[in-house]
Amino acid sequence: MKIIFFLLILFSPLYACAWGFFGHQRINRLAVFTLPPEMLRFYKYHISYLTENSVNPDKRRYAVKGEAPRHYIDVDIYNKFYNDSAVFKIPRYWNQAVEKHTEDTLQAYGIVPWHVNKMRYQLIEAFKQKNIQRILRLSADLGHYIGDANVPLHTTENYNGQLTNQIGIHGLWESRLVELFSDDYDFFVGQAVFLKNPQLSIWESVTNAHLALDSVLKFEKELSNRFPLDKKYAFEERNSILGRTYSLDFSKEYHQKLNGQVERQMRAAIKMVGNFWFTCWVEAGQPDLDGLLNDNWKENEKKEEDLPIEPLPTQARPHEGMGMKIKNCCENNSYLAYYRKNLPKDKNKK
Repeated sequence: MKIIFFLLILFSPLYACAWGFFGHQRINRLAVFTLPPEMLRFYKYHISYLTENSVNPDKRRYAVKGEAPRHYIDVDIYNKFYNDSAVFKIPRYWNQAVEKHTEDTLQAYGIVPWHVNKMRYQLIEAFKQKNIQRILRLSADLGHYIGDANVPLHTTENYNGQLTNQIGIHGLWESRLVELFSDDYDFFVGQAVFLKNPQLSIWESVTNAHLALDSVLKFEKELSNRFPLDKKYAFEERNSILGRTYSLDFSKEYHQKLNGQVERQMRAAIKMVGNFWFTCWVEAGQPDLDGLLNDNWKENEKKEEDLPIEPLPTQARPHEGMGMKIKNCCENNSYLAYYRKNLPKDKNKK
């Protein structure tokens, strides 16, 4: 019986999803309450839409060409060019980044901070036009991408621990821990503020998330070395499907070792979403939104619920298989270099 259980643990897939649908929905919903009264009335009236549609970008991720790179940036890919300081030195503005690395390379390794700023301009225009449908769609999507930019594992080539024999860590950090422990988080983040330079602000979020990455990987590795497989994993039923997930004991100890990191990143995401919504509204001239408290626009709203919802893949990203445009550029990165040298060759291939 123990052998059968061991095999089930070893080969069963892990649940995984970006911030978890639960996390993205909570971030967008709570961001509404950071807004000033002039915006709050409109956003609160439409809060169900902003909450439910916060996951639309994930629904499109494997159905719409060009969607996937908008969710991440593999910062460590560029370390070869910046003496392991890429997160501080990558050009913050799109045109300069294209000139330095080419657009193909940027698209191959993720564009989340630049895409957030692009969406900012679109939301500003939607506010100017007082287009309810576009304001809500863009606000919901923008909240999603900002949420992703605050996740450490969205800033690395080793996004699911596949380079360090830690496959599944993506879902553990941003889904499992949030679902288990976020009810105890302090989500009072204060009032949204105007961002003098939104492009630099979103890069600050990416930088802070990337600086937290070492702890994300280190503590999971330490715990995995102590926990036997039958204690590390458990089986739970979701949507009538039995699947493998991390046990409560493992998750709890990992959460404690991270010392509030998930809560800090989630709070940062909520505050940044509110800041961007508010900044876009101010840059649009602070239009009166009280006249938009209606549901007439819903008649023409195209539904995205029919798009497939797929779990985060554990071994593939859109750029894998395209050929490395920047060969072996992560070898100087401490944790990646160490584990690449010590992993069996067949596990070390892209």
